[in-house]
Amino acid sequence: MTRHDALVSVIEALHAEIAALKANDVGALEAATQAKLAGIDAVARHEDEPMTPAIRELAGEAHRLNETCRIYVNLMAANVRRRLQALSGIGAAAYSPAGAYA
Repeated sequence: MTRHDALVSVIEALHAEIAALKANDVGALEAATQAKLAGIDAVARHEDEPMTPAIRELAGEAHRLNETCRIYVNLMAANVRRRLQALSGIGAAAYSPAGAYA
């Protein structure tokens, strides 16, 4: 597998991760994450090769997609936190500089 092919596989796995996150499909998310990690390992095996403009573009796309995944996960975690607080009757603690260190 070439560095280019490995980056393409990472990008495909990131698209699958985003789709799984949107669908709340844990099995698909696990499979996509494993594929992404395998792709990242494959990319790392080629790290001594020079960075071409095409590789740089693919790496940038992978980075943007990974950031999209991170945003989805953070939004989901925030939604779960709000739901748990509502169900338990505990409101979100207001930020207070004085209370932050207490």
